[in-house]
Amino acid sequence: MELNNKYVSLKRRIENSQWILLCIVIVIISVITASINPKFFRMHNIMNIFEQISVLGLVSVGATIIIISGNFDISVGALIGLTSCVMAIGINNGINPIFASLIGIALSICCTTFNGILSIIFKAPSFIISLATTSIYTGIALFITKGVIRTVYGQFDALSVTKVFGFIPLLFIISLIGYILVHIMLSYTQIGRRLFALGANERAAYLAGIDIIKNKLLFFAMNGFFVGIASMLLLSRVGAALPSTGKGYELQAMGAVVIGGVSINGGKGNVIGSFFGVLLMGLISNALNILGVNPYLQEIASGTIIILSLGVSAFRTKNKTN
Repeated sequence: MELNNKYVSLKRRIENSQWILLCIVIVIISVITASINPKFFRMHNIMNIFEQISVLGLVSVGATIIIISGNFDISVGALIGLTSCVMAIGINNGINPIFASLIGIALSICCTTFNGILSIIFKAPSFIISLATTSIYTGIALFITKGVIRTVYGQFDALSVTKVFGFIPLLFIISLIGYILVHIMLSYTQIGRRLFALGANERAAYLAGIDIIKNKLLFFAMNGFFVGIASMLLLSRVGAALPSTGKGYELQAMGAVVIGGVSINGGKGNVIGSFFGVLLMGLISNALNILGVNPYLQEIASGTIIILSLGVSAFRTKNKTN
């Protein structure tokens, strides 16, 4: 009887923690890939995966905040393009790289906050507002760059070439710090409790005395902060910027967050799940590359993963309501 109770308890824990399921999937994929190509488990390849997911990781951290709050921001890809272009132009014009980065981060915060302001003023879904601002941010980036690539090779590569302890990419460490900070906020702070309350039921949060407007703008600004940091890491890693630099990141981030167990309806989720969602997406991409699979099939794989994650989330929700 005691053994059966432990089994039931373990089963419920796994069902209620999607990140545990993701860990299991990650282990299975890793073992299968390594059995076909032993190079997969080489330290260089593992560190390469960590470096590759660092930018998407920070974008997903911001997406976790914004989706739990019951909102969406699909202008993130366009905003990464704009922010990285502004940073690159500033550096090429002699501005100190640190100061240029701060300008880019501040711009990102202003743009996402602007999305929130428009959503509040017009009482429109943030999804529609950010769809409109996507064109605005892309247009501004095209205007200031004239559609020409802006390179910063050798001027802004300190972040991308630095390895902690000689082998861990600094980019991944910065991304990991973002996860830790948001996990602490969601789990142990009043702001985190307000975030979940706002996403679960905005009307109830208002009646409980939560300032809806102030907190909503704060969450949009947080999203912008992490997008700005991600843009900085991407520019350092790539060494160049275009208005289309961040294209696709918004969908990948939303996919990783949903895979990680964040409710698409808001009010539920955690950043630990988002981390493993990002890791799974990066792992699959790397596995397909190392196995020599046609790169076009990666798009199919990414979409399939998101659909399957939605199915798992729907199944878990149905089980809880029964």
